Amino acid sequence: MPKKTAARNVENQVYSNRVVRSEFDRNWRTVVSRSGYVIYIATANHAKVTVLLANGSSKLLIFNKGGRVLVGGGGTSHYSKPHIARNL
Repeated sequence: MPKKTAARNVENQVYSNRVVRSEFDRNWRTVVSRSGYVIYIATANHAKVTVLLANGSSKLLIFNKGGRVLVGGGGTSHYSKPHIARNL
């Protein structure tokens, strides 16, 4: 049986209001902006975030060092460019 591979895309700057939950690996630091956004900054290449979307699907997002994820009110998330997105 052939091995199943996840779809993989390089994405530019995107945002989503469909994120229910995010799990960050240990390669991130967190700061809070004056405007209230929580900002996650990748501290190493291949920093990973697994996101669960409102439709029940999951994605693995992979960032290079310096990549950013901004999370605001209402669960809105902004992702810096470029990053890799894989369907799980």
